[in-house]
Amino acid sequence: MKVGAIGEAMVELSMDGATAAKVGVAGDTLNTAIYLKRSAPEIEVDYITRLGTDKFSDQIEKFIRSEWIGTANIERDPERMPGLYAITTDDAGERSFSYWRDSSAARRMFATDHGADFSGLEGYDVLYLSGITLAIMSPGIRTALMRFLQGFRQKGGRVCYDSNYRPQLWIDRETAMAANAAIWALTDIAVPSIDDEEALTGEDAHTIATRFRMMERTGALKRGPSGPLCLKTGAEGTFAPAETVVDTTAAGDSFNGGYLGALLTGASQAAALKAGHDLAAKVIGHKGAILPR
Repeated sequence: MKVGAIGEAMVELSMDGATAAKVGVAGDTLNTAIYLKRSAPEIEVDYITRLGTDKFSDQIEKFIRSEWIGTANIERDPERMPGLYAITTDDAGERSFSYWRDSSAARRMFATDHGADFSGLEGYDVLYLSGITLAIMSPGIRTALMRFLQGFRQKGGRVCYDSNYRPQLWIDRETAMAANAAIWALTDIAVPSIDDEEALTGEDAHTIATRFRMMERTGALKRGPSGPLCLKTGAEGTFAPAETVVDTTAAGDSFNGGYLGALLTGASQAAALKAGHDLAAKVIGHKGAILPR
């Protein structure tokens, strides 16, 4: 089994008090790739992005390799650097983000002087991406990627998608909704979050759940403390709440990693849902996106 996770790896500043900050590396699909690899070491996981040729980019790639994730398909751009973001959390553990990513190397991912090049995506059994992956791409590259994914699935590959809606990354809500409608039609394993879908579509929770159930896809609708809804069976299950909430950063990303790690190694839907929920509950009990080993 070989999985390719596509997205943007950034320098992460996690605020510790009013003036201090811890420097790390994170990004939504990278977080999922790390937790997938930790959950299922037998799965070959690669990260696919574009970095610069600077020292920060070197450190990002070194960090990715330290998590036993392949980096052979990471592109390098001599004209750009990686993006940066800072996290602050309130007393309830809810997060706020500040981004510096408008000129990041990842925004030119797959772009060449001769058009889009997706040759680095060949040879995978599963490709994982998110709404952030789509949002940072130019419209032309995004459309070309959709065509590639259609062919990828026709050859037997599977696509896993999390809408992970960030309004500030899209030119407008209509563009985001159109892109999501197109990618959901190409998705085999869907892992949306209820809050993202509410913000994007304006639908209520029941309507969102019904819409995804009618898609007849494998996957899970993440619903925070209520626990995930199985999209394949409609089962809700009973899930223990997190004992402590310190920082909700990467709650959904870690769920995706735990869920996919179980699902792709043959676990039942019920076991995969529990694996994802339990991992997310641990992650939000610590500061930052990535748990210490």
